[in-house]
Amino acid sequence: MDHTRGARYHPQTQGKIERYQRSMKNAINLLHYYLPGALEREIEQFVEYNNNHRYHESFDNLTPADVYHGRRRQCLTLRDMIKRETIKARKAFNLRKGGLKNQLQLLRTTP
Repeated sequence: MDHTRGARYHPQTQGKIERYQRSMKNAINLLHYYLPGALEREIEQFVEYNNNHRYHESFDNLTPADVYHGRRRQCLTLRDMIKRETIKARKAFNLRKGGLKNQLQLLRTTP
C-alpha cells in the first residue's frame, strides 16, 4: 500500500479508505493471531479477495481487478447477454405453461 494524503479537515475525501479499513478490520478481527506471520497472511488473503473476487457496487458490481485490467466493457456486455437470454427463456417457459395467471388459477381450482 502506498501512503497518500487527503484534504485536511475534509472527511469525505477519506471515505473510501476508511470503509476499506473497516471491512478489513471486521474480517481480520474474527480470529486470534499468535504469530505476526499469521496476521500478515490473513491481510494478504483479504486484499486478494477484495481485489479479485468481491464485487463492488461503485464499479457497477465488478471486481476492482476487472476494472483495472480493462475488462469492464467485456464483463458488462456478457452480463447483458446473459440477462437477455434469461428473460427470453423465462418468457418461453411461461408461454408454454399458459402464463403465470393461468397457473395460479389452476392451483386455486384444484383441491
